[in-house]
Amino acid sequence: MARKRRRVPKDKATGLPKKYLSGAKNRAAKAREIKRTAEAYKRGEFIDIKAVSASRAKQGGTKKKTTKRKRKKGS
Repeated sequence: MARKRRRVPKDKATGLPKKYLSGAKNRAAKAREIKRTAEAYKRGEFIDIKAVSASRAKQGGTKKKTTKRKRKKGS
């Protein structure tokens, strides 16, 4: 008998798991990209992995952090 898996919380607007979209700057754009890639994969089409990786890296991530100023030694 197959083991039962826990249901994951899904995003209402897109139907994708919330975890896939967490941290995205533009959730809708990231969801579109994921769905488009999934459909192409199912149809057996070529997927440019470099382009997909680049778009996902651009989508995600945190905002740029400011660096601390260093104190000047001596005067």
